Amino acid sequence: MRNDELQVVILAAGMGTRLGRPLPKPLTPLADGRSILHQQLGNLAAAFGDRVKVTVVVGFRPDQIMAAAPDVRFAFNERYEHTNTSKSLLKALRGTCSGGVLWLNGDVVFDPELLLEIAPVIARDETFVCVNTAAVGEEEVKYTADVDGYVHRLSKSVIGGLGEAVGINYIASADKPALVKHLEACDDTDYFERGIETAIEADGLRVRALDISSYFVVEVDFAGDLERANVEVSRTVTSAA
Repeated sequence: MRNDELQVVILAAGMGTRLGRPLPKPLTPLADGRSILHQQLGNLAAAFGDRVKVTVVVGFRPDQIMAAAPDVRFAFNERYEHTNTSKSLLKALRGTCSGGVLWLNGDVVFDPELLLEIAPVIARDETFVCVNTAAVGEEEVKYTADVDGYVHRLSKSVIGGLGEAVGINYIASADKPALVKHLEACDDTDYFERGIETAIEADGLRVRALDISSYFVVEVDFAGDLERANVEVSRTVTSAA
């Protein structure tokens, strides 16, 4: 790996049953004609150019995702029907080179300017979780933080959350072994946030809660989420025209 390369993982192994579409969720078409996956890849290329090296974790209907994005690397979670994102992320991290890793949930639609906001923190190789402090949805992953802005709790069951995690995260090179260890200890059904939370508790992992509330981000779980994403995507296309 070149010294200036940025390793990126996109978690796209799930079945996406809540959205109720036959395709893998990352291939869901958006209002601008791109799929969610292609919007992500386009945003990454615009922000980081050819220095970005993407690995997509596939599981459900992998041939469709691999055909849609033939120029990236792939990791296969062969147990995708029985495992959650903790094991998909673990599979990907085990295959990375030395250095930090940016990872995205495969259903996140976001403002491309967000990547320019987080780029300096990536350059400092500082572990972070992007958070939206403007909303605290009951079904979303929520967080609490200490007085210095580092994550204390991170899960869907957090009470008194300060905001939501949005599915865009970075693990620093020095912190990656600890996260891998805790992802290995996660139950099959755990989300990767559980591995982060136990690494904080047991090993003192320092994870900055990086506030990106001024940027549009939505995880597309339901039809209403897709509608919101398309409104913003349409607005971006109109502004660029």
